[in-house]
Amino acid sequence: MQGAEAKEQGVCNKSLGTPPPHCCLRQPVIIDLQPGAKLNKQAANCCRGVLTSMTQDPTKYAAHFQMSVGLTSSEDSNPKMPNNFRFGTPGYTCGDPELVVPSTRFPEDGGRRWRQALSTHKVICTYSQFKAAPAPSCCVSLSAFYSPTISFCPNCSCGCQEQPGLLCVKKGQTPLILPKSQDPDYVPPPQVNCTSHMCPIHVHWHIKESYKEYWRVKITIINLNVCKNYTTWNLAVEHPNLHDLVQVFSFNYVPLTQDRPTNDTGLFWGVQYYNDVLLQSGLSGNVQTEMLLRKVPGTFTFDAGWAFPKRIYFNGENCVMPPPSDFPRLPKESQPVRQ
Repeated sequence: MQGAEAKEQGVCNKSLGTPPPHCCLRQPVIIDLQPGAKLNKQAANCCRGVLTSMTQDPTKYAAHFQMSVGLTSSEDSNPKMPNNFRFGTPGYTCGDPELVVPSTRFPEDGGRRWRQALSTHKVICTYSQFKAAPAPSCCVSLSAFYSPTISFCPNCSCGCQEQPGLLCVKKGQTPLILPKSQDPDYVPPPQVNCTSHMCPIHVHWHIKESYKEYWRVKITIINLNVCKNYTTWNLAVEHPNLHDLVQVFSFNYVPLTQDRPTNDTGLFWGVQYYNDVLLQSGLSGNVQTEMLLRKVPGTFTFDAGWAFPKRIYFNGENCVMPPPSDFPRLPKESQPVRQ
């Protein structure tokens, strides 16, 4: 196998030859090699370690590996396509392999010749947040310079402190050391700071300032998970004024609806080697940005919660929003404000 490896070799006492097979299991678990793997173990476009979205890094959204499959007997000259594919991250469901026509071709001899694969199959895996976890994993709070009201994350957004199975670490406590599970698919429950919402991720949207032609928003992402970092995280925001976004500070940004007349959804992520890793809960367990947006006459207003996001997603997970009735409001003597 090149570019990846099986987690376990299994029992290979029925296989002859030297060296022994890389894996003899009927249902092997294949994992990617880390960046910097030995050259004799690599394959083209392998060894990502972490897959990013295509938008975040076009060079790391795909990982390749190749393997040679030995025949089980001299009569089995046409082995069947593998089935029962599973993706190792909770929430994914994979379909059956589908034949792709024509098959894939790839270059040889510096691109002067193209070689055709004998056959190509594709497996499509779909993601469901409801299958990934029984409860949400992030929530949103809101505030504004013009209001003393703070819209906190709704109570029990991701669970309640007294709920069985949830691990909560109080201030000054040491996180629990969990025993190692024998199940390779077991995902330990997050250990989060004790809060009223019990979410591992807390996103805060603050309307910071208002100028004559622009307004400024500050976004803070707080990691409340005491045992987990988030590498190459991303944040998707839906807001009607993103179409007139002027500048983003300390985050990368790209609109996600470029083919539509109005862009209302954008993707934010960290700057490499600066804030692309969201560290575990603590003094450094947060990342933040500010963005400057242009006021569009006839559209922009601070009234009726228009300046707050419609939806926010962290790493693809839909975050729980406060109800509109709890949004910070303009002082009565300032209404209506529309420019």
